[in-house]
Amino acid sequence: MILFWFRRDLREADNAGFFHALSDANAVLPVFVFDENITNKLPKNDARVGFIHKHISKLDTTFREKGSGVLVKKGNPLDCISSWCTAYNITAVYTNEDYEPYARERDAEMQRKLATIGVAFKTFKDQVLFAPDEVLKKDGTPYRVYTPYSRIWLAQMEEMGVPNFPSETLLDNLFKSDFEDIPSLEALGFTKGQHDIPAASESKSMMDAYDDTRNFPAMDSTSKLGVYLRFGAVSVRKIIEKARKSTQPTFLKELVWREFFMQVLWHYPHTTESSFKPQYDRIDWRNNEADFKKWCEGKTGYPLVDAGMRELNQTGFMHNRVRMLVGSFLCKHLLIDWRWGEAYFAEKLLDYEQSSNVGNWQWVAGSGVDAAPYFRVFNPTEQVKKFDKDHKYIQKWVPEYQTLTYPNQMVEHKMARERCLQTYKAGLAT
Repeated sequence: MILFWFRRDLREADNAGFFHALSDANAVLPVFVFDENITNKLPKNDARVGFIHKHISKLDTTFREKGSGVLVKKGNPLDCISSWCTAYNITAVYTNEDYEPYARERDAEMQRKLATIGVAFKTFKDQVLFAPDEVLKKDGTPYRVYTPYSRIWLAQMEEMGVPNFPSETLLDNLFKSDFEDIPSLEALGFTKGQHDIPAASESKSMMDAYDDTRNFPAMDSTSKLGVYLRFGAVSVRKIIEKARKSTQPTFLKELVWREFFMQVLWHYPHTTESSFKPQYDRIDWRNNEADFKKWCEGKTGYPLVDAGMRELNQTGFMHNRVRMLVGSFLCKHLLIDWRWGEAYFAEKLLDYEQSSNVGNWQWVAGSGVDAAPYFRVFNPTEQVKKFDKDHKYIQKWVPEYQTLTYPNQMVEHKMARERCLQTYKAGLAT
């Protein structure tokens, strides 16, 4: 019998590893582990845990219609999986690949442990169209710049096509048993999330208009697909197939950015802690904790920055355009280490994806793979004029803007820009 380990692929349809498991055996045991190495670091009301629980519950309901279900535990995956393998006489564990540094270490250890009890461990590509080692330069080295990477990615997609793995048609091959009910959120040590996760849009109209609307936060016209892709509640292949049919290429290119940052992190896992360009670790950050607190709370005196941070704190989401501005403001205006911002986003963002978060924070800090020079500093006032000139987004999240209670600007833009350039120049010269 094969055990299938659900992870970042919480769906029964077009699931590559699940498809292969159901194709290779007529009795597949579906399991999910709430990994304590991850969950122990999360707040009890983390909405992402609730999202996972909801989609595991949906899988369990679907599988029960076939006389099956999902085994669910909270614990160390190494212990849980090996215990199930012994209890159910499992011959192989199938799962989908995860490219983050912790997951790679965990899977390598899992493979070693299962080998000692004679159980095979097989992984499959599912959360991306191209794995991190499938889009490379002619000399076999990874791309460090998005544009040439995207060009090859798109060409390979057109040549290969977008595959489909109809796992949903093979559910009769699930292991039949009287499964216990899956544990409640409370039994797992969690409570209902502090935020509601919004529904996502996969519509053609959204994708067709994306290039025209994506930079204006008041329009609320982005897809909200991030969290669904993060946990595989939707198939990225289905989204890519829809995006390639759009009249505009912009949305598809956003999906390419996602895979670009994944391959950067896969090839350069040290970038979670260190600058991609090592000389940027010599920058003398101010790291003023009082300034960081004002930034976190959305009390900087710059309304678009404050609106973004308050949207994040109140909803677990922040508009993409505003993410760039608040990141730039933290690193460039306040001279606070990008790692502080990355960690805050990791805690707060419902759609947190380690590779994209690290990649984008290093982008705004100037320390990442982006070729742009460090002296790109967003002007928060000009950003308002360009992207929220009617103040609709600002007024939604900063109602006291233009009243006596709104704080003064915590730092003057021209001075902050000059201070930033001098600090960067000094650090890079050493």
